[in-house]
This record gives sequence, C-alpha cells and structure tokens, in this order.
Amino acid sequence: MASTAGQVIRCKAAVAWEAGKPLVIEEVEVAPPQAMEVRLKILYTSLCHTDVYFWEAKGQKPLFPRIFGHEAGGVVESVGEGVTELQPGDHVLPVFTGECKECAHCKSEESNMCELLRINTDRGVMLSDGKSRFSINGKPIYHFVGTSTFSEYTVVHVGCVAKINPAAPLDKVCILSCGISTGLGATLNVAKPQKGSTVAIFGLGAVGLAAAEGARIAGASRIIGVDVNPRRFEEAKRFGCTEFVNSKCSDKPVQEVIVAMTKGGVDRSVECTGNIDAMISAFECVHDGWGVAVLVGVPNKDAEFRTHPMNFLNERTLKGTFFGNYKPRSDLPSVVDKYMKKELELEKFITHSLSFSEINKAFEYMLNGDSLRCIIHMEG
Repeated sequence: MASTAGQVIRCKAAVAWEAGKPLVIEEVEVAPPQAMEVRLKILYTSLCHTDVYFWEAKGQKPLFPRIFGHEAGGVVESVGEGVTELQPGDHVLPVFTGECKECAHCKSEESNMCELLRINTDRGVMLSDGKSRFSINGKPIYHFVGTSTFSEYTVVHVGCVAKINPAAPLDKVCILSCGISTGLGATLNVAKPQKGSTVAIFGLGAVGLAAAEGARIAGASRIIGVDVNPRRFEEAKRFGCTEFVNSKCSDKPVQEVIVAMTKGGVDRSVECTGNIDAMISAFECVHDGWGVAVLVGVPNKDAEFRTHPMNFLNERTLKGTFFGNYKPRSDLPSVVDKYMKKELELEKFITHSLSFSEINKAFEYMLNGDSLRCIIHMEG
C-alpha cells in the first residue's frame, strides 16, 4: 500500500452529477494527502439519510458534482505532513465531524463541537488549501462533509479519523460513523437513564432504534416507542422497545397519552424525528421533578419550540445533542470495543448488503423505507 504514497491514485467513485439523479460510477483521480490529511482506502460504506437529503438538494444550496458518503470503515493508505497518530495500515472510521484536540470545545469534557472541524455541509473542499482532492480529467469533484466515502480512496483531515481495534469487522462497525452513534450516545451520554427507569423514544428509524438500544443497554424497564408508522413496531422490539404509541391514532396529544401510561411521565425521552411537534411532546411527556428530554432530530429552520415556562419551573430538563456527545477520535474506539465485548449489537441494524456497482439500489431502499442500514462493499 505504501507504494502509492505521494502519487495520484486512480480509482472508482460514485459521482453525483446532478441533484436527485442516479450516481454514476466514474474513474476519478485522488490526489495525495496534504499537511494534516490522511488518504484512506475505503473497504465498506453505508448510506445514511443525510446523504439522501443533500443528494436530493431540498432546502439547501446545491453543490455538484459531488462524492457523497460519510459512514464507512477503511485502512490508512498514506499520511500527509504533520500526521503522527496514524500510519499506513491502521484500521479507521472516517467521521463527518472532527476533533482537533486544541480548541476550547475539544479541551472541554462537556463538548464535542470542535471549532475547526465541526460539520460543514456547504464546504466541498479541503480546509488546508481550499481545493478538492478529487478530479476527473482535471475537473474538480466536490467533497461532502469532509469524508466522501463513496469512493475507493478518499482524503480526510486527520482530526476526522478515528483509529480503531484492527480486529473489529469493518463491515459492521462502519455504521458507527454517524447515525448509530448519534442515537446511542443521545441516550447513554446525555439522557443517562438509570437502571429500571422508563424511557420514551420518538421516531423509530435507525437513529431512534439506536437510542432504544442505548436504553436497553442502560437497563431501562420500560421503553416506549413512538412513531406514526405501526409497521416499525414489531422490529423495534428487537432493540428493547416494550410498548408503543402511534401518535396518529389518538385524539389526545401524545404527551398526555404517555403521562397517563406512566402515571406522571417517563424518566427520560429521546426525540429522533426533527418534527417540532414531536420535540414538544418529548419534553412535555417527561416526569416533573427529574424528567430529562433530549433532542436529536434537526428541525425545519423556521420551526419554533413553544411550551409553557412552568414545564421548566417544575424541574423538567431539556437538552440537545450532536453526534451523541461523542468526541470522534477519543470516544469512538471505546464504542467499537463495546461491540467487540458483545455489549452492543450492530448486526440487527444492517438490513441489506450490496456491491459498489449497485449503490443506487441503496438509495431506493432508503427512499422506500425498506432499510435501516445498507452496507456497500467497495471491493467485489
């Protein structure tokens, strides 16, 4: 692998030329990593709803042609100047947000929102020189959230690369790069339910099911799944959900239903939809005196959170979280180890597996609501 260090690599990548149009497998040129950058060989990647959202270019500034992808596992091919923590052959997870280890956020035990490497969906180039490392016949192809894992090789800032246990199967732990860690950490790191507590999970997609998995790991006695799609309920039982509420099938607000079910409200709630009404319900369904609600979903930019101030004065707590409060480089290796110790189950999140040439099928599965995570094998 070291023989390609310092050279341009030609490889296959799935390029999005236009919004909403099928990706095209192209031969791209991937430039060598510059200072504080790492070039990775991607072995497995998966599709997250965020990829689909920006591929559709709904409600944000479109940036094309672009290589999407941000949940992946691979190995280091070569490193740029100044990189000391990684070397060729290391097994890694690239992450859409980073950890420079120098800013106030990175030095704080309470934050993971790195000032330098925080997610930026509008930037399609590298930080060091404002240029792309991808090109086709000299024409730049834009990066996506600093990762662009729908390519056999990619270049990432070293602060967005987590070195992990080389024994961990990359075709499983690659899904920890985004959504699963976000939901899991929202419960374990932010909501922090105690053993025997009651937890409500709003939204039973992949992130919500990961939040439910966190509640299961924490030993919650009741995990109430809330969703408008009853088809998700049976599957959610595998992630620890014990009972369900269909928020469309009640003439009462869902928070009132949950308060009645639990004789005062749940101890913790985690909202994973981005729907503003679900956010308000998640807060108003927690018990007074000690209840904590955690918001994970990203709302519409014009949404307003409205609730009576007495809900706060009665000692309910409302929190938000980003990537489950995990610091990518410092914390993700321990999440991988949790899987290796069989404390965390990842296989049940993986519903489909495809070859790289079939990547557009992964988009179809997600758009049709048929998949949680689809693993794309870059080789073969």
